[in-house]
Amino acid sequence: MKIALSSVIVDDQDKAEKFYVEKLGFIKKQDFPAGGARWLTVVSPEAPDATELALEPAGFDFAKTYQKALHDAGIPLTAFAVDDIEKEYERLTALGVAFKGRPSKPDAGPRTAVFDDTCGNYIMIYQAETA
Repeated sequence: MKIALSSVIVDDQDKAEKFYVEKLGFIKKQDFPAGGARWLTVVSPEAPDATELALEPAGFDFAKTYQKALHDAGIPLTAFAVDDIEKEYERLTALGVAFKGRPSKPDAGPRTAVFDDTCGNYIMIYQAETA
């Protein structure tokens, strides 16, 4: 068993596509009509044949409620791994991505930083500890 698809709830698929492709640098993988919305997925350019991320429309009230509750509490919906968090923070900040603060410098555990994806979510980036 392997993870081939995950998703994030978004309030607007067009806006999400623009942000996830133009700002984050993901590549659009699939895009076709599906039940009044779109089946829209993106992948990492570092692993274009690996896990896809579906930009899932918040079509149900309970999805909107869940998304809003997480955002209001400042809790990231998901997290993406990066090799160099400082470099990625600087790159994304230069592209206008709004972070909640600079990358953390914990005594133990991964370094993290959280940004707003403009689609109703906070997303965390993290850099694993190096040995």
